[in-house]
Amino acid sequence: MQDLELFALPNSRMSHTLPWLQPEEEFPPIHTTWGKHDPIPGLLAAGGALDAKHLRAAYRQGIFPWFSEGQPVLWWSPDPRMVLQTARFRLHRSLRKTLQHFRAQPHCEIRMDSAFTTVMRHCAQTPRAGQSGTWIMEDIVQAYTELHEQGSAHSVETWVDGKLVGGLYCVALGHAVFGESMFAHASDASKIALAALVAFCRAHDVPQIDCQQATAHLAFMGAREIPRAQFLQTVAEQRSLPDMHWNFSPLYWNQLF
Repeated sequence: MQDLELFALPNSRMSHTLPWLQPEEEFPPIHTTWGKHDPIPGLLAAGGALDAKHLRAAYRQGIFPWFSEGQPVLWWSPDPRMVLQTARFRLHRSLRKTLQHFRAQPHCEIRMDSAFTTVMRHCAQTPRAGQSGTWIMEDIVQAYTELHEQGSAHSVETWVDGKLVGGLYCVALGHAVFGESMFAHASDASKIALAALVAFCRAHDVPQIDCQQATAHLAFMGAREIPRAQFLQTVAEQRSLPDMHWNFSPLYWNQLF
């Protein structure tokens, strides 16, 4: 393992170094993740390989990749961790009405894994407030598509009149679920997909969905930050359970009403 000197502090001889991983090297211990007094809290390592094998190893340890074009692969494990505990999902009145209308219409449906890579590309291409680009670059799409083909990444899709109008993708190891990104091409389409994922998780006794980082939108839906140690304990328990069958039954909506 080599150190990558990424950050030099102004007016100081000190610099912060980050472990640089070789392609087949294991991740450093979680406790070595940069903390609140370091330049970028939550950053664990850089480099290594970006493929299904290494993604699976990362998520088993509560680690995920996140980087921009022109940067090396950066691996993260924030503390605290933003988590949506499925029992705390907030079904606000407006979304409740939207879901009731959606489930009553024969031309509206939730599908899972019917268009995984398309969902990823829509997530990458959909403009977001405060963001000028995307972290979902082609190598990310290829790596997660490989993970999907191996049964460890999934899409939850909102379809209306035979058209994909919203959705999300996630990673799942046993009953441990890690949310990644959402998109919407119609009003509330991503919220419908998230509600469907929560209903699916409740039906399978999944206690939490990893949200990785705090956002106001996720907090509005009921997500909150918890200590990383608590998050990792739940991940360890849930990943040891058998893989779930990722298909959506309309009966799952009853978990929310």
